[in-house]
Amino acid sequence: MVPFAVALTAPRSVALVDEPVADLGPADVRLQTLYSGISAGTELAAYRGTNPYLHKQWDAERRLFVPEAEDAPTPFPLTSWGYEEVGEVVEAGRESGLELGDVVFGTWGHRSQHVGPGAYARDRVLPASIDARLGIFSHIGPTALNGVLDCAVRLGETAAVFGLGVVGQLCVQLLRLSGARVVGADLLASRRELAGRLGLERVVDPADGPTASQIKHLTDGRGADVCIEASGSTVALHEAIRACAYNGRVVALGFYQGQAQGLFLGEEFHHNRIGLVCSQIGGIAPELQHRWDRLRLVRTFMDLAIRGAVACTPLITHQVPAREAPAMYRLLDERPQDVLQAVLDFRSNA
Repeated sequence: MVPFAVALTAPRSVALVDEPVADLGPADVRLQTLYSGISAGTELAAYRGTNPYLHKQWDAERRLFVPEAEDAPTPFPLTSWGYEEVGEVVEAGRESGLELGDVVFGTWGHRSQHVGPGAYARDRVLPASIDARLGIFSHIGPTALNGVLDCAVRLGETAAVFGLGVVGQLCVQLLRLSGARVVGADLLASRRELAGRLGLERVVDPADGPTASQIKHLTDGRGADVCIEASGSTVALHEAIRACAYNGRVVALGFYQGQAQGLFLGEEFHHNRIGLVCSQIGGIAPELQHRWDRLRLVRTFMDLAIRGAVACTPLITHQVPAREAPAMYRLLDERPQDVLQAVLDFRSNA
């Protein structure tokens, strides 16, 4: 069949578009996509039209968003979104170093076929005995790991995670592996229950009272040593700041849209000397950059996932044929509480 991609044609409009068959170089591999994961953060912001890249221009040299020129071309259709893919090698260049049937994870967008360098693919081969769907966590997992590294949590400290979506669930598990005592908070009972099934012992329901007060109570009035805000809500970010111990640290992992409503920086943030750190997968903490890079993040997380030290596949709540992508995005947009990790299945669409 003709290769195709999932395209954003306008805000809240998704379509399938045909793509040409790419040429294969001697050092390249052709991957037939098996599965692709949908990000409920970055991608939903693009789907809803709130992602700043849709309205502003990123000046990479100055690292500033600047207004788009009036005559700037429309960004649509977008076929480059999607960063959680896994595929099978169906054609390998003689210099690629891979074999037919190898299963490779990486980032190439929601498309049925991809041609890329063998050097990239060789670093990302899954063992044959592993559920291939683990490959879709090879971006979101390192994002969570990077956030935990930014926490600089110490053995025996208390860490609180605000938001138990995919990133939050992974952070909880990684923090527990780091030796922290972890408290998780989420408005949705289903997510709190899942975190409990995956080993989290202390879960807070914000409906029972201010989350910060509950966490202070659990820590004998001290507060959490570190907090991770993983929901993208500025209200939750404010509550994470309130829940921190004096001189504690809050790591902001969420992708915040619009103005920071509900965030009051003249209150606990100011009086408790809270450190606020933005964690973003495009960069690593300065004190770690001489030892850690993006590939190490990926390999470290995927090794944990392959060994079963971090549970990933229980986070998958929806798996649909890739051609049903438009309906899946509508569900994520309109009923986000019903979906944790959504997966597009390309196997029957090759």
